[in-house]
Amino acid sequence: MKVLFVLLATLAISACQSADPLSANNDYKLRWWGIGFTEPAHMTVWVETSAVEDIKGRVIHHIAAGTAASSDNENGTENARGWVGVGGSGMPVTGADLPKRLFVRWQSIVERKTYAGWIDISESTRDIMRNSTARRCHKYPQHSANSSAELNLGLAPGGIIQVWVRDECSHAHKVDRGQVGIEPLGPNQGKYNGHYRKIKDSSQRYIERFGIPYGSW
Repeated sequence: MKVLFVLLATLAISACQSADPLSANNDYKLRWWGIGFTEPAHMTVWVETSAVEDIKGRVIHHIAAGTAASSDNENGTENARGWVGVGGSGMPVTGADLPKRLFVRWQSIVERKTYAGWIDISESTRDIMRNSTARRCHKYPQHSANSSAELNLGLAPGGIIQVWVRDECSHAHKVDRGQVGIEPLGPNQGKYNGHYRKIKDSSQRYIERFGIPYGSW
């Protein structure tokens, strides 16, 4: 009788799960979450390196680097002010559980400054990351759920880091924010005679007209 009761309970739970159109239990999942970078329009950055300390206390270095997503449309307005859009998160953070905090070292090309530091990731942000793959989007229940959680870091002049994560419907949520300090060794840890990349012509024109909108990020 006890075995029969357990079997019936298991079947009931399975039936409830299968009846839930938003359940992502059987949808394809990637093993790792993804990270990407965004910059304000015209405010070019170059990410030298990044690292994560995950919720299990592991520190993984050199998880992502390079350019950041941006829109440099010259439309005659102060379109570098505030955050207009968020890029994707195409680089998998191999070997890491969800992030406890993140480290970034990047060059702010328009300022000729290098910033470096850690930013804490809140539990509410991790909850969005978890839920983003656990459920299908209510707007499109016939589609599979996201295959991995996505996190994006906005990097702005003044050492500003703005964090976004995407929910189960791939909507970007503005979550954690921080400000880090100047890297005392300069670009590339003092290598290459302190050389920065060339400022783009469009960025130079924008700054000459509008300046750098500190305080808007």
